[in-house]
Amino acid sequence: MTSQSTETVPPTALKGARLREFIRQPLLGPLTALLIAVVVFSVATDNFLSTGNLSLLLQQSVVIGILAVGQTLIILTGGIDLSIGAVAILGTLVMAKVGLAYGPVVGLLATVVVCVAAGSINGVLVAVLNLPPFIVTLGTFTVFFAATQLYAGSQTYAAIDGVQTALGESLDLGVFMTTYGVLAMLAVYVLVWYMLTQTATGQHIYAVGGNPQAAALVGIKTRKTLFLVYALAGLIAAVAAWAAMGRIPVADPNAFQQANLETITAVVIGGTSLFGGRGSVFGTLIGMLIVSVLRSGLTAAGVDALYQNIATGILVIAAVTLDQIARRRTA
Repeated sequence: MTSQSTETVPPTALKGARLREFIRQPLLGPLTALLIAVVVFSVATDNFLSTGNLSLLLQQSVVIGILAVGQTLIILTGGIDLSIGAVAILGTLVMAKVGLAYGPVVGLLATVVVCVAAGSINGVLVAVLNLPPFIVTLGTFTVFFAATQLYAGSQTYAAIDGVQTALGESLDLGVFMTTYGVLAMLAVYVLVWYMLTQTATGQHIYAVGGNPQAAALVGIKTRKTLFLVYALAGLIAAVAAWAAMGRIPVADPNAFQQANLETITAVVIGGTSLFGGRGSVFGTLIGMLIVSVLRSGLTAAGVDALYQNIATGILVIAAVTLDQIARRRTA
């Protein structure tokens, strides 16, 4: 006759394991930083939590917030895009000039074509020719920026009211006033989140970023995935260009000069690894909000813009340091 004994896990050990698992959640750090920043600035300033200030904060974040989604996709594959801001600005000029010549709808469609084509050029150079993303997008940034200046002829062009400025229209939600651009930004985040978490394409993006050799061995078409990501980033840049025309209905070749760095900042602070394979778009959304809250709060407190840049740079360095520590622990 044999006897069987069963071991039960002590409730305290089970609670400790659950607590450790909760602490390891990648979004916990950025979300905690965001909440701390909100609390600090709500105490330090008089009207930080007012609906008007929060609405303005979101509206000012729309263009960078949308571009950061495209940057997230590329960084998830282990790449980087230094040209995405220049692509969006080129898109605004195409929208305005083509719209003036052939109508606003044609101008909007032309923007989509041009931005997707620009993203596809990056995709071909990275995925097909196997060139380093940093060097490729640094080069295409220079090309796209120069093309924008030549196309603009050192002039600005007004958007045509209607479809081109639709995302800048106000939307009254009762106690909160926002714009359709904010809703468009949130829609982009939700759609890309769904793609990354609920589709095979999303899983392939994570796999290629985590270990491209292993991804190829299990049958994932790594080059096709990389090309798709860069082309999709171009499409997202077109949406950002549309939002920019709604935000400020003038196509300016010198606008959003820091967009490339600002998108990388949002992605890194949001917890996406610069080495690829780990991160989420909602982390990027939180990272973008952290930067926006920091700048808005410091501005309200009367802090010089140069010191704001210093604070943002320290945040980026801290985020990259934490990412390195996390990678070493999991290695």
